[in-house]
Amino acid sequence: MSYLKYTATSLLALTCSLSATPTIAPTDAPAQAPTCVCSPAQTSKAFTSVAKKSIPAVVFIKIQSNSVDQEESNYQNPYDFNGDDFFNRFFGLPGRGSPSQRSQPQLSQGSGFLVSADGYIMTNAHVVKGADKITAVLNDGKEMEATLIGADAHTDIAVIKIEGKDFPFLPLGNSDEMDIGEWVIAIGSPFQLEASVTVGVVSAKGRQNLKITDFEDFIQTDAAINPGNSGGPLINLNAEVIGINTAIVSRSGGYMGIGFAIPSNLAKNIMNQIIEKGSVTRGFLGVSLQPVDKDIADAFNLPKPEGALISEIVKDSPAEKAGLKQGDIILECNGVAVKSLHTFRNEISLMNPGTNINLKVNRKGEIIPITVSLGTANSVLNIGSTLIQKLGMEIETMTPDVAKQLGYTPKDEGVVITKIKPGAAAAQVGLRPGFLIQAVNHKKVVTVEEFNEEISKPDTKRILLLVRQGNVTRFYSIKLD
Repeated sequence: MSYLKYTATSLLALTCSLSATPTIAPTDAPAQAPTCVCSPAQTSKAFTSVAKKSIPAVVFIKIQSNSVDQEESNYQNPYDFNGDDFFNRFFGLPGRGSPSQRSQPQLSQGSGFLVSADGYIMTNAHVVKGADKITAVLNDGKEMEATLIGADAHTDIAVIKIEGKDFPFLPLGNSDEMDIGEWVIAIGSPFQLEASVTVGVVSAKGRQNLKITDFEDFIQTDAAINPGNSGGPLINLNAEVIGINTAIVSRSGGYMGIGFAIPSNLAKNIMNQIIEKGSVTRGFLGVSLQPVDKDIADAFNLPKPEGALISEIVKDSPAEKAGLKQGDIILECNGVAVKSLHTFRNEISLMNPGTNINLKVNRKGEIIPITVSLGTANSVLNIGSTLIQKLGMEIETMTPDVAKQLGYTPKDEGVVITKIKPGAAAAQVGLRPGFLIQAVNHKKVVTVEEFNEEISKPDTKRILLLVRQGNVTRFYSIKLD
């Protein structure tokens, strides 16, 4: 059985250009293949040129995670799945271990790359997950402490920042323009071997349903990828980032010729939101979908399998308000046929809340148009701003699924604490995962964005939180240093 493992590697590659002048031959002569005019020396120089431009902007990331205190080790965090054996094997992540093993700081590493001259760095969310200290090692050997700006676990993208200016950085290219078979270059730090470069091609695009992240549209490559390269860039021949190396398929834990990278177009959208507001906002339709196979098509008297079947409608969602119904089959969105549930879901998630989408729906054989104004999907802020880092907690907006899991009602609103850092300010006052924050400084908060806005107001010396745990509601006061 193959296991997908988080890592990331260096991929180096280039395309051999074809002669721009067509070969003229008699009409009765056999067809000739285009002539490759680039010599091995020219190919090598092209690789070298891209590497020289890119290597200075690639960083080695060192992570230190402090131990879990005894109180937390005995507390069942409803959001903590790291102890799940299948998850560990599938992703190649270390287990939590015994309390004695957790008594020492945990060290790990990965890769990243500068995306701006003022020190913003993009990497994978799983690289910096649980980090108490992040160190970015630049190509010249200089070590700089980095701040986590934000991380989105749904796409496995994180942004960290180092202080300074005039840093070398890599531009983001258009991943949609990459063709299968094109050479690509990746640079990273496999096994702490910094600035390693490997070569490969784009093996496939649009890989989905791999169970690596919630939103998947991976570029597949055959470049050598090994542990330690997670978060490293996948680069085209214009020295533009077209992907972030994230995972491999492996039976041994090492390279076996199949690696996956998050496409740059998806990464850019998430990165911009994290930098601008410290969190990610997604469009929300409010339906559960299933594919239409031959059996479903026959049961619904469809001429052929097509579209996405609505199996459930979320109450009070944009879908319900627009008139969509259980059993409807979505055939088109904004004039484009719905061929993949994952692609449709990704497209919706990347749209801004409030965007109107035009759907073509098959309802019991009748084709009807329906316009839906998208709502706001669950947003997650993973220790976004410096202030959030000081508080030492991770939060997410309450959703019906989360409310059901934690024993709240669908009417309960607020942001849910998903993780508490041991020893941090939030832990010291008694906050725990699963608590529901309903107000900040007497101001009601319903979303992560509202919470972030309230705690970030100027001259804030103390934060007063109204928090609910089960049927008990109380205030918690946190003094800011």
